Amino acid sequence: MAERVRETNQISLNGVRLKTVGPVRSSLASIYPPKIVVGDTTRDSQQRASVISWTDLRGGIGVERFDGASDVDRVWWATTQLRYKNHVVLPGLATQTAESGISGTYSIGAIGELANKVYVAFGSSVRSYNNTTDSWGSSLHTLSADATDSLTARMLDDSTYLFFAFGTGFAYSTDGSTWTNDSDDNILYMTSFEDRIWGIDSTGQLRSMKTIGSWQNHAKLPLPDGYVTDLFVGRDAEGNFALYASTKIGLWIRDPGNAQWVSTEPVLPFHDDAGKGVSRWRDAVYYPAGLGIYKYVQGQPTAVVSLVGPDRDHGLPASRRGTITQLIGTHNDLLALVDATSAPSTADSFATSGMGSHHTMTMEPDTGFSHILGWNELGWEVKWLSADATTGIDYALVSNVYSKYRMWWAHNQRIYFMSLPRDIINPSEVTDFDYGASSTLETPWFNAGQAEIEKLALRLRVETQDCSTTEAVTVYYATDYSTTWTQFTDTYSSDTTFDASDDRIEGDGVTTFHFPSVTAPTGTVFRSIRFRLDHVRGSTTTVSPDVLAISFEFRKKIPAQWQHTVQVDINEEFSGRTSEQQFEALRSAVESQTKVEFTYRDRDADDSGSANPYNYYVDVVSAQGLEYTGNDWRGIVTLQLVEV
Repeated sequence: MAERVRETNQISLNGVRLKTVGPVRSSLASIYPPKIVVGDTTRDSQQRASVISWTDLRGGIGVERFDGASDVDRVWWATTQLRYKNHVVLPGLATQTAESGISGTYSIGAIGELANKVYVAFGSSVRSYNNTTDSWGSSLHTLSADATDSLTARMLDDSTYLFFAFGTGFAYSTDGSTWTNDSDDNILYMTSFEDRIWGIDSTGQLRSMKTIGSWQNHAKLPLPDGYVTDLFVGRDAEGNFALYASTKIGLWIRDPGNAQWVSTEPVLPFHDDAGKGVSRWRDAVYYPAGLGIYKYVQGQPTAVVSLVGPDRDHGLPASRRGTITQLIGTHNDLLALVDATSAPSTADSFATSGMGSHHTMTMEPDTGFSHILGWNELGWEVKWLSADATTGIDYALVSNVYSKYRMWWAHNQRIYFMSLPRDIINPSEVTDFDYGASSTLETPWFNAGQAEIEKLALRLRVETQDCSTTEAVTVYYATDYSTTWTQFTDTYSSDTTFDASDDRIEGDGVTTFHFPSVTAPTGTVFRSIRFRLDHVRGSTTTVSPDVLAISFEFRKKIPAQWQHTVQVDINEEFSGRTSEQQFEALRSAVESQTKVEFTYRDRDADDSGSANPYNYYVDVVSAQGLEYTGNDWRGIVTLQLVEV
């Protein structure tokens, strides 16, 4: 039972009643944490409030929980554009083209280009796009099976060919109107190298031809059937170009001198989705495996391998996880097509065929939303997000057909395209860029580096431009790892930039949101907090609301702890103890290895059963006394007692 003190000039220390000289002197012992500023270090006008400021988010997506200043340029998830400092705007506009005109269910295995036109294999039906009328016209050719790859290349006869491989052969055309099937040789993937067209089949058999139909067999991959996932050209250890096969266990390079395939570094474990759509971009080969990507830079004396995939750091949200099916290089980004219709599980299963047993990822039955990501060697950005959780992205092409630099992709039996910038643009200086209709951005969970204590949210400031009644930003927050978002309404702000009828920012300038309300800004207690910004535009596609900066002001405060200074009088017998016994009791409290109970109040626990706030558990950090000598134990001892 907790001690109680009813009389004046008395205390209880370590269960012993003692007499004091005068009152107890109390003061706050807990040290107030110093102010911190994360982001823009010039934001120091508040002397006691700490600030985190987001003005540059070029680090991209993938950080769920903030871990120091190095993460200030990162977000957890965003479909807004993050490539520009001091600008967060809507994504690029994705245009859905007309229906193909083919009934039934089919996949789109490949997209190609020829003579300034886009050609698509809708299942086995090849059709071309009319960019003027937005139509796919009638079928130009019927493949013997669904397409698996496409290639546009010039051959020795000086003609440019478009090829569609379909596993058991290929079809080709030089004008897009007349097509020929060649089903004499199985071709799964194709590439162009050394004035030849190269193809490989599902068994790993490599073939080449200098003229149409003159296939020559070369070395066969020493791997089981079904292991090859792509065929491409990259640099070898000498810096020369060579032919590579991408497989489910890594990269293999063709050794023409010895007529064989040679496994390269790094040697990778089996992954059923590894190597799909491998890409050579800038100075490296990028090899996908699930959501991971190996960056492989070949050179002397050794190759350099690093991990750059969107699975680094904290990965992706559960409904966005999936498998990379293709990588494509552009001027600004390496694009990754992510099929999230079945998210990878963390559970392993065992494959019992092929080259022994392998640990391989199983697929969960729940579905997610497929998307296209872009990597610029600084961070990942979402280029496009599907609204359909049941359909993946089949194939993509980056091309300058129709004199427009675009990305084309297939999703849910439809073809989409999006214009791509050729350089890094400033949104404030560009008036002809087409933006998507809406987007969202979620910051990481922020706990100010102290997850164990509560903080106080004071204000959130959002600086915007190009906002109006149609181009607007809606702001939310969530606390303590809740999945429920709270929208900022007019109760939080009275700024003219904020429209109370729509509860969103519709003006330019700084909008200040007060916690928990603008009329009673006492603050909101949190352990961790995050924010969400939703952008939306009106019917004008070339205008986007723009967020320039986000600043969050908060106060760090640790739980209150008290220190007490008291003079204890042991000059006479008190509460049944002699001066010597009182002295020994004080000595025991001072030398105790554990905290000791201290109180000077007559207070029990409250009705709720909470601990008595006036019973302190303290360390005796200082003891100074005036003592007599010999067997005279009288004296006055000054104690300093501190809560810890």
